Amino acid sequence: MNYSTISSALASQSYDKIADICDNLMLQVAAEGVSYQDEWPYAIHLLGHIYVDDINSARFIWKSIPSSIKENKLEVVAAWKIGQKLWTRDYGGVHEAIRGFDWSQELNGLVAAYSELYTKKMFQLLLSAYSTISIQDTAVFLGMTEDDATSYVLQQGWAVDPASRMLTVKKQPIVTEQKVDPGKLQRLTEYVFHLEH
Repeated sequence: MNYSTISSALASQSYDKIADICDNLMLQVAAEGVSYQDEWPYAIHLLGHIYVDDINSARFIWKSIPSSIKENKLEVVAAWKIGQKLWTRDYGGVHEAIRGFDWSQELNGLVAAYSELYTKKMFQLLLSAYSTISIQDTAVFLGMTEDDATSYVLQQGWAVDPASRMLTVKKQPIVTEQKVDPGKLQRLTEYVFHLEH
């Protein structure tokens, strides 16, 4: 079986395309009636769906994996552990699952890219959900030590109260659309028309 498209996507760091590539390849192979289960890159397929935040599809793939693969391929189990933590909204557990396995050279880049993406997503969640939050909770959400988490959010303009060990979230400015007054628009149109004629 030729997995060159998957290898190319990994090599070019096109991680957002891996889930679709794997899905299409799996359909193609199934249509040809070829048995692929023993050699299918399940860990890549799972992580591809996790990367694009498609946990339902990752869960479906996990359920379709033969038990012999689940018992013998530790990296497949490790990939699904990330999916499980996402499924149960164990935000800190996602970081633990990522760090808790020695990923193969082939998957190291994908996992590292997902870790960075997930940290940014958690930061955005904190930004939208909190006005103040403890350093300890922030560290759990971001998957960092308390010192690293504090440093990270301070760089984003947050403030820290060392006495209470609380962080004050710096909200991003809300961009509002300006409404155009129809009367002004009409006058502008008439002015431009007048200039042209």
